[in-house]
Amino acid sequence: MLNKRTKTLTAMTLAAGLLGACSSGGTGGDPAKSPEKDITKEPAEVVFYSSNGDPVESFDYRFGDALRKHFPNWTIKYIQRTGTGTQLADLIANGTKFDIFFQSIGNFEAAAFPAGIQYDMTELIKAQKVDLSKLDPTVLEAVKQASGGKLYGLPIFTSNLVLYYNKTLFDKFGVPYPKDGITWNEMVELSKKLTRVDGGTQYFGFTHSPAHTLRLNPMAIPDADLQNDTPTINKDERWKSFFQTYFLDPMRVPDYLEGMKKINKIPDINMFVKDQNVGMFGYLSSLIYVWEQELKSLNWDIVSFPTVEKGVGSQSYPVYFGMTNMVRNKEATMEVLKYMISEEFQTGMARKGIMPVLNDEAVKKEIGKESPYKDRNWKAIFYNKFAPIPAKGIYDAELVGQYTAAGNNIAMDKMDVNTALRTAEEASVKKIQEFKSKNP
Repeated sequence: MLNKRTKTLTAMTLAAGLLGACSSGGTGGDPAKSPEKDITKEPAEVVFYSSNGDPVESFDYRFGDALRKHFPNWTIKYIQRTGTGTQLADLIANGTKFDIFFQSIGNFEAAAFPAGIQYDMTELIKAQKVDLSKLDPTVLEAVKQASGGKLYGLPIFTSNLVLYYNKTLFDKFGVPYPKDGITWNEMVELSKKLTRVDGGTQYFGFTHSPAHTLRLNPMAIPDADLQNDTPTINKDERWKSFFQTYFLDPMRVPDYLEGMKKINKIPDINMFVKDQNVGMFGYLSSLIYVWEQELKSLNWDIVSFPTVEKGVGSQSYPVYFGMTNMVRNKEATMEVLKYMISEEFQTGMARKGIMPVLNDEAVKKEIGKESPYKDRNWKAIFYNKFAPIPAKGIYDAELVGQYTAAGNNIAMDKMDVNTALRTAEEASVKKIQEFKSKNP
């Protein structure tokens, strides 16, 4: 016969077992473990801002519309920089808060760090189980290099240099089109065949965007010695080879320099797209969607950027999206960023012609499928591997400006290489000092 104490213990054990069965649906689950809260069911607002001036329509096309569709309970806003009152300093001064800042590599650091708006997302990324292993490692490591290993931004999309060409000019002068895998020397030879005066019009075989060729330089030369905060342009011998290759060789073919001196500039993007007197143009792959309308008047296609080292193209040019220290809802903001590196979001961007950052062949194969130019040679974008991205100082944008001026002076025969490098070094030292004095 059970005593009173034993009966009580037995009853308590049975009751606990019944409660456990009910709370776990009869599956033996842990009754103390509550289900994870779905924050997407609750209202939230996430505000984006960039100092690059992208129009609202561009933001919505690339990001906003897809985010609103995926997060229907959330408000996704974008503040466009349009002039006075919307500069980064203006927003900070008047207390306008935004949750995500985005800008291209080099420009991200140059804007966010001096303003002090950066936020290290490392712990949040771990807490919300954001998988960074699927990102292209070169674009992820670049943001860490500039911040001592901290994650102030996530790469969401990127671009690189490709070679655009005007098929009409190649046909006019009976020159065969360039092909993927073209070398720099082969491109220069094609430029010789296209550069001429014909019917009173000066034609140039090749040109490029000097600033972008510097930013994405395939030789991966760092702009600065970050340990000493000094410019490298007159110290690293590779710069002489760089300027010889990209600013002299293609611009010293017969008739080229004389033609440049008449217009007093390096042939530019408008001469390729609008005037159509340039045969080949080295530029960002993003031009295809940035100038979607302008390109309609041109009979064009692309091939891989001409290589100096076999198989190695330009650096990647990622755009980083970083949570700011003004963030109002960290969990919702991180959820947005997490979705932006998802296969679904990256695939959607790729189909529009926007270069994804996922190291995923299936996503890459979707590139351009919904573009008005889906019949173009999209595989050219991924044909070469990226050149390494060297570590960049927060004053990198200042140095690019000085180095570009050096390249222009060399190309236009206004300075010899040694004088141009020395002049750029002197100006760059001053720029670094000025930057550091303003941003101690």
